[in-house]
Amino acid sequence: MTIKENILEILDDIKKYSPNPEKVKLVAVTKYVDSDTIKEVLKTGVNILGENKVQVIEEKRKELPENEYDIKWHFIGNLQKNKVKYIASYIDMVHSINKLSLAEEIDKRAKSHNRKIDVLLEINISEEESKEGYILKELLEDIPKLLKLENINICGLMTMAPFEEDEEKIRTIFRNLRLLKEKWNKEYFNGQLKELSMGMSQDYKIALEEGATLIRVGSKIYK
Repeated sequence: MTIKENILEILDDIKKYSPNPEKVKLVAVTKYVDSDTIKEVLKTGVNILGENKVQVIEEKRKELPENEYDIKWHFIGNLQKNKVKYIASYIDMVHSINKLSLAEEIDKRAKSHNRKIDVLLEINISEEESKEGYILKELLEDIPKLLKLENINICGLMTMAPFEEDEEKIRTIFRNLRLLKEKWNKEYFNGQLKELSMGMSQDYKIALEEGATLIRVGSKIYK
């Protein structure tokens, strides 16, 4: 199948599996593909690109006609504080806020560019040692400080499910993130948490059923 056919299939799945398909956006993960391949993605109308390395975004930005495709760059990996300065002027969303110091650095750099950057709080719901993300207890302690930062817009939550066969375990993790979003919207965020970034190539259908609004899909697009 072509990239276009694969993307059309994913877009059909969004309509089929999501209770609110109009709220769902496809993030095309481009970390393993070159700029010519990315152009094939952009030609389909999908313009949100997800990368997990600052240097790679910088290189690809030079190679892609950004104005022609209205590219929106989402940072989806573990972001080092000392790299924030390179992307603060243009990044559209950071999916992976996993510590207060990172949020503070993004806030500072956004302010220097007179911007407000959309961010998601990454939560390690399954508490796997191999996964990045906040442990719930630590995040609860940081929420009051996070809410004081004026140049980031905390607009949702993100998680990664474990790589395993048990679909019910995966579903439970996604469901728990959605329930957390609903709870925190009432308790802390006054309804500002709109986004749920969850689901990748192998499990995005389950994520959609559980309320994902951002699915991060890579290999399924290019296979």
